[in-house]
Amino acid sequence: MKALLALSALLCLSTCFAEVVTKKVSYVSDGVKLEGFLAYDNSLKGNRPAVAIVHDWDGITDYEQSRAKQLAAMGYVAFAIDVYGIDSRPKTMEDNRTQATKYRSDVPLFRKRVIAGVDELKKQAFVDVKKIAAIGYCFGGGAVLELARSGYELQGVVSFHGSYSTPNTADAANIKTKILICHAIDDPAAPFDTVVKFMEEMRVAKVDYQFLSFNENVHPFTVPGPSYRPLADKRSWAAMKSFFSEIFG
Repeated sequence: MKALLALSALLCLSTCFAEVVTKKVSYVSDGVKLEGFLAYDNSLKGNRPAVAIVHDWDGITDYEQSRAKQLAAMGYVAFAIDVYGIDSRPKTMEDNRTQATKYRSDVPLFRKRVIAGVDELKKQAFVDVKKIAAIGYCFGGGAVLELARSGYELQGVVSFHGSYSTPNTADAANIKTKILICHAIDDPAAPFDTVVKFMEEMRVAKVDYQFLSFNENVHPFTVPGPSYRPLADKRSWAAMKSFFSEIFG
């Protein structure tokens, strides 16, 4: 509860001087109906950088929406994309596992669904299509890395406590964007050997990436709950903001 209140307070401080507008946005990929969450500051004028947010394995929740509002208050157009579809919203832990496994085991579909969301973001008002980034949490952290491996052109991706394994590490040669990783060094969901393999993948492909590790032994350290670590959350968010300043100018 304290972690949730802290996140809410941070959001309040970020939005008190902004006119954040939010709305749901329907779109379609291969006949599947999807619904994302858009947020932007209506008090600003003109086009601005935009950030796609990829959800955790439980789909779009209040958490992703709160992050979208934070980003909107910072001056970005933010869009929480939908990987699963409105007819496949998880309701149980088993649903979460089923949906996440479906996409992790079908990387082309996984990438295609994320690309559909970023493409939808580019269609929205006030978006500078030459300044696009994508961030993701857990399942979504792995998703933005697959987006990068697909060769999709954008300015940067940020993975928060994501996953690193991929069926074909040679796909790293396709990466055209900068990458920031925010990771708990003893994350039980991402064994250290997968981290080492990921770093080797990036080294061989000469990818411009940064790896920020926290001395924690939890997985979703930015998400309110038993694994929440406020200092790691604060530091990783600050690192993301610095990264955005670099890639967007």
